[in-house]
Amino acid sequence: MKPTKQPELTIVGGGLAGSEAAWQAASRGVKVSLYEMRPLVSTGAHQTSDLAELVCSNSLGSNLPDRASGILKNELRSMDSLLLKCADESALPAGGALAVDREGFAQKVTAALEQHPLIQVIRREVTDIPPEAAILASGPLTSPSLAQAIERLTGRRQVFFYDALAPIVNYDSINMDIVFRGSRYGRNSEQAQGDYLNCPMDKAEYYRFVDELVSAERISLQAFESEILSGVRAGMHAYFEGCLPIEIIAMRGREALAYGPLRPVGLTDPRSGRHSYAVVQLRQDNLAQTLYNLVGFQTNLRFSEQRRVFRMIPGLEQVEFTRFGHMHRNTFIFSPALLQPTLQFNGREDLFFAGQITGVEGYVGNMATGLLAGWNAANQLNGLPLVEMPAGTLLGALCHYITHAEAQDYQPMKANLGLLPGLAASIKGKRARAAAFAERSASELARFLRGPQINTPVAHSHYE
Repeated sequence: MKPTKQPELTIVGGGLAGSEAAWQAASRGVKVSLYEMRPLVSTGAHQTSDLAELVCSNSLGSNLPDRASGILKNELRSMDSLLLKCADESALPAGGALAVDREGFAQKVTAALEQHPLIQVIRREVTDIPPEAAILASGPLTSPSLAQAIERLTGRRQVFFYDALAPIVNYDSINMDIVFRGSRYGRNSEQAQGDYLNCPMDKAEYYRFVDELVSAERISLQAFESEILSGVRAGMHAYFEGCLPIEIIAMRGREALAYGPLRPVGLTDPRSGRHSYAVVQLRQDNLAQTLYNLVGFQTNLRFSEQRRVFRMIPGLEQVEFTRFGHMHRNTFIFSPALLQPTLQFNGREDLFFAGQITGVEGYVGNMATGLLAGWNAANQLNGLPLVEMPAGTLLGALCHYITHAEAQDYQPMKANLGLLPGLAASIKGKRARAAAFAERSASELARFLRGPQINTPVAHSHYE
């Protein structure tokens, strides 16, 4: 039976997941109170008070239709994601990736939510689990008091890992006599000369850089260090593998960076026609083209050491930093024991979780789980069946993973093709199989969205 009065929903956290959840729920006729503690309470990683602020990179990953990230983006576009719309409108040149002007993106999201007649943005810290219908999307930087409340609710101590941010530099301080523009394999967008800035290194320059990098002084994690060590001894992951500090990668061997974030393949210096031994890439960070971030350079080095070591990179000898890299602790719950694939909490039917706190990694995964949680919370309040995404979609596969993973293997997970059900053995080749995954995702999602269970149409369409 549908409710006789307008349903109301509390959402805790104005990040990517909470912002998308608020829009989806409000678009289904639910009155939303969206709580965001910034700017009254700082997280130590955010820099503005805007909703949906991107803390780490400004890249949302590949936009190619046969890559995992591209498939998930297309699923969100098909389901009328507000944040994907804002990201597309804020896009910057980034080859085959979707990178955004991070300030412009967050401002678009903030404006859309603050102007929605059914959404009230409340700047206040939530320190306990709301007793009314709610979505907890407080993210990996959940405040200590709310984290303790979640532990009391779940009866489990939260799991954690450490994440690191990359530095951002001023374009005017980059030596363009050394640095050249270009995208790997010539994969450019509108700029014929390429979307990335590339700092070429010969073998001697590369080895000097690596040696200084691994010996540079790092910021002490102080009280957290014992937790890292105990976590490692217990088989936990101290770092998320997709965001390892560059100095940690370098410690795996002198060639680790040359085969990792500094790999030179697909890049040729147009002025010399030569391939470099290693290449450091910088990606545009804002629409004005005044800021660039060092791709793959998440770090926990002391700021003075970042200035010293990173200025060893050819072309960055006099570079000016507008943000140094740093590390922060990310918290997430043990979703396999606590959540259903609908993102509903097992112990309370009107409580949902979304975003990184569920163990989903990556910007697009956060948006996607926010979309599903907002949709399902609205359905629950409206007396409608909850939605479980098809297994052949990446959103369905991702939600299945975080709610069914084995305890000993559970760690944060980005959307990837390995999560999807297998294909026919007759489909051979990496790209052919990726294309088949993309085709199956689109087909299953289209069929699902036409089904009888989809009886709550979104009020405002953004992809007409």
